[in-house]
Amino acid sequence: MRRIVFYLQTLVLALIVVACGNAYKGNLLGSLDRPIWYHIMPYGMVYVPTGTLHIGPGDQDVNFALVQRSKQVSIPGFYMDDTEISNNEYRQFVEYIRDSIAHKLIGDEHIIETEQGTEIIDWTARIRWDDEETQELIEELYYPEEQRFWGKKTIDPRKLNYEYSWVDYKEAAKNKIRERNGEAIIERKDLIKTKTINVYPDTLVWIRDFSYAYNEPMARNYFSHPAYDNYPVVGVSWVQATAFSIWRTRLFADWRSYIGESPADEFRLPTEFEWEYAARGGKRLSPFPWGGPYVRNGQGCILANFKPGRGNYPDDGGLYTVKVNAYWANDFGLYNMSGNVAEWTANAFEENVNSFEHDFNPDYRYDAKEDDPITLKRKVIRGGSWKDISYYMHTGTRTYEYQDTTKSYIGFRCVMSFLGRSLNDRIN
Repeated sequence: MRRIVFYLQTLVLALIVVACGNAYKGNLLGSLDRPIWYHIMPYGMVYVPTGTLHIGPGDQDVNFALVQRSKQVSIPGFYMDDTEISNNEYRQFVEYIRDSIAHKLIGDEHIIETEQGTEIIDWTARIRWDDEETQELIEELYYPEEQRFWGKKTIDPRKLNYEYSWVDYKEAAKNKIRERNGEAIIERKDLIKTKTINVYPDTLVWIRDFSYAYNEPMARNYFSHPAYDNYPVVGVSWVQATAFSIWRTRLFADWRSYIGESPADEFRLPTEFEWEYAARGGKRLSPFPWGGPYVRNGQGCILANFKPGRGNYPDDGGLYTVKVNAYWANDFGLYNMSGNVAEWTANAFEENVNSFEHDFNPDYRYDAKEDDPITLKRKVIRGGSWKDISYYMHTGTRTYEYQDTTKSYIGFRCVMSFLGRSLNDRIN
């Protein structure tokens, strides 16, 4: 019996060797069972090609020059959202979290058990929001009866919490150095970070940001009313913007897996110098995305949404924010890289970052903890907003806000790293 088993094993091995030999014919061809990769253009994004960027103080920023030296950096190609993330796009995120919680509360036919023994949501199952039985099952999603205004039953946004995870690659790289030096090895599970946050925008920023100003209509309507669907989302912290990017990555990856396509890279916030490079639109020395040095064109039209003069807000055509595709795009096809809303970037803020950051795709980050000093929670924002003077419209102007704060004048857009050499390069 053992001889028969041995002969069968030998025969199978011989067949494998013959099969492989026929495929490779003795040549080094690499692994043959590899998926085909095609360059993709994610919906709503534009391609920003590889290039170089001169960073440092502008000619109107004398004090900035004392801490920031001029420097040339190289930026690999990437995709970027052609507009800021709109209210309606962010609402898709909020509703996804709402629906996922509802599915779990309903249970039964809304949950599928996989072969690995884990439970996932069956997104084909319909939530019957008006059904009495369903209403009882998801009752905890709503405001308690004593907190309802005019008796209206509405979703309690405090319940819309999202747990997300990411891998700390920088810590993993440091761990390799520790291994060589004989220090304790960090387990892989310790490199996977998890956080839970509330995803609903802070609508009260419209009141809190401005003393003695009547902005209650904006607080009530800006995120919820369809009139503002195509306006940039605000009241979103850096942490929420990061969570949105991770959710968007998972959403896109699941779809590509479903249709049998290779995964793409992740969506994320841009580094501050990716942002600056994209904002310039190929104009290396121009202070504004449209060129410069003026904020008006030859016909006297203002070219961005900011605070003209001494506070003539409507002079540029917008009192608060405007639609995400207002004004003209820069030469990369990106709208509102200056003005409308300032934008979160991925990076921590340090005044003299140019002095120690690498000149190849610079990326200075710090994952601030809850009990860290507030100065370690500063994140770079770029682009200026509807309430800022023209100085903040400069593509090179840097400022910051704290990662857990929300403002009526800060939004964001996402990027995705380009995989390969060039969009026009047919050889991957």
